[in-house]
Amino acid sequence: MISIALVAIAALLALATQAAVAIVERAYPAKGKTIHVTGATLNVVDIGPRDSVKPPIVMIHGASCNLEVMRQPLGNLLASTHRVILIDRPGHGWSVRDREADSTPALQAGMIAEALKELGIGPAILVVHSWSGALGTRMALDYPERVAGLVMLAPVAYPWRGGVGWYNAAVTTPLVGSLLAYTITLPLGLMLAESGARGVFLPQILPQDFVASTATPLLLRPREFLANARDLITLKQAVVEQAPHYGDIKVPVTIISGDADKTVSTRIHSQPFAAAVPQTKLIVLPGVGHMVAQAAPDLVAREIDAMIAELNSAEAAAN
Repeated sequence: MISIALVAIAALLALATQAAVAIVERAYPAKGKTIHVTGATLNVVDIGPRDSVKPPIVMIHGASCNLEVMRQPLGNLLASTHRVILIDRPGHGWSVRDREADSTPALQAGMIAEALKELGIGPAILVVHSWSGALGTRMALDYPERVAGLVMLAPVAYPWRGGVGWYNAAVTTPLVGSLLAYTITLPLGLMLAESGARGVFLPQILPQDFVASTATPLLLRPREFLANARDLITLKQAVVEQAPHYGDIKVPVTIISGDADKTVSTRIHSQPFAAAVPQTKLIVLPGVGHMVAQAAPDLVAREIDAMIAELNSAEAAAN
């Protein structure tokens, strides 16, 4: 009887999850255009002037979110004078990857590079946050023709002590993980989403309506939650493999991190990268946590403009 009751409860939770997925997707519909690439279908939002002579800016979000985190407020600010391309990473937001296992920065960099080629974008200024620090460096290494400059915000670049949360390990466990994802993740996540976002923002204050305005509940859909967990579980080994090659990066790099970041340590990631890549400009903001783009959007925009100006000066001098 206990077994039957447990199965019945799981079935009810699964049905409730599917109903909630439909509600969430209606509340946060796709706003971009679809680009088909090898292994994925990517959602891309293209904003700002098309006739600018400046290089376009490509913005890629980190873990546990989607392109709206990069759009608000930084992407919208930049789009007043630049063409800005925002991309949902494969498996996130409204981008779908064919295989959950395609979780590494190298594989996702290849998908994004293919999308940019199809769009005729490049070389571009690549702006990446957190998890996508590893993706941005991989693109600079593997697809230099697509990258004019790299701006990294609180980036992951090196291995760290410890793991990435017991729940990510649990949800990537065969059978058990899918059971969790398709039954309790969404209802539990909806209750915890705001407190989780508040923790990532510390010591800054979580902006009002941040969770809703950035479509964060999309993360709690089973397929995206599983993809996000897989991305996090495989990230450490990925940076172990690529970190020795950072010295081969040739494009200019600007890193902006906070000295109060408890999510991605500036000491472990940003500072060693700046030491390994000589053409890196490192800016460490006092009292700023992980969400650099939200804490200092004007400063980030100025640094992007400064990089573009330097690139234009170098090009003019070469001609």
